[in-house]
Amino acid sequence: MTKRLFVKGNEAVAMGALEAGCRYYFGYPITPQSDIPEYISREMPKLGGQFIQAESEVASINMLLGASASGARAMTSSSSPGISLKQEGISYMAGSECPGLIVNICRSGPGLGGIDASQADYFQSVKGGGHGGYHIIVLAPDSVQEMYDMAMLAFDLSDRYRVPAMILADAVIGQMKEGLTPHSYVAPDDLEVKDWALIGDGKAGEQKVVKSLYLGDGELEAHNNHLHAKYAVMQVKEVRYEGVELDDAELVVTAYGSTARIAKTAVRLAREQGMKVGLLRPITLFPFPKAAFKEHTSAGQKVLCFELNNGQMVEDVRLSVPRTDVSFYGRAPGAGSLPTPEEFLDQIRTHYEA
Repeated sequence: MTKRLFVKGNEAVAMGALEAGCRYYFGYPITPQSDIPEYISREMPKLGGQFIQAESEVASINMLLGASASGARAMTSSSSPGISLKQEGISYMAGSECPGLIVNICRSGPGLGGIDASQADYFQSVKGGGHGGYHIIVLAPDSVQEMYDMAMLAFDLSDRYRVPAMILADAVIGQMKEGLTPHSYVAPDDLEVKDWALIGDGKAGEQKVVKSLYLGDGELEAHNNHLHAKYAVMQVKEVRYEGVELDDAELVVTAYGSTARIAKTAVRLAREQGMKVGLLRPITLFPFPKAAFKEHTSAGQKVLCFELNNGQMVEDVRLSVPRTDVSFYGRAPGAGSLPTPEEFLDQIRTHYEA
């Protein structure tokens, strides 16, 4: 029988990344994600990999770009202020079509804010937080097991589309411990050889270029159209979400990550009280599950969006279903406590009976 472990979410994402073949890590300590570099600094050398505590977040993201350009599977991690410092490098990676894993264990802001859990980095993550109008793949786990599994998935999606991938979690998912069933990584059949990578074994005179600078007439426009064509394919092929009790739902609750765990309990309590309520949990925040929201509101269902912020994902929900009644309930970053299932249940009852 597979051995079951009791680990933190931060440890789980590190374990999943190593299992997926990540052999280069570049990062810098910041609460509440420091368990990730701590774990990898201990375990990666055993696998023949390289761990570097960079002098800054800016240095670490550019080291990630360099390792990725050589064809290696590599990653970095940080928490909200550190991810902000990485944005220029993430834009360069997106423009250079360099894959790689970025983990954000969110804390409260703006600024240094605090170390409480927050979901206020949603805009930054899914809208392209740096310059240039790009997108990255964004995955939102709601459990320790998903932290492990999504590290593998993130690398696969990132390599398949040559787009950076982010795992967007928070202090709740990163710091809590629960059961994890580890498993072997199996590479998808459709991953191509990285013949674009700067690996130094090409034929004499062969030149490979990985860049984001395009100065020729029409070159940059063509490059941007190429990038956005990839994003369009992802929006068709790579959308992921979880549905709970949606078949007869009259009110659709939506939430992601740690908030979705609380919402699941609230939906169960609502069902026990006779309310026809379901949950639609986006797993990919980009690409966003627009079609799923359309499908499950086609009969006039209302939507209630829960977030640990003042309202961010709710904007994408409203854009997905512009003719649907979409309400929002959130906790501002730094509230000092998490919402309870009973608190969410009160909101569900109010909007269900309205």
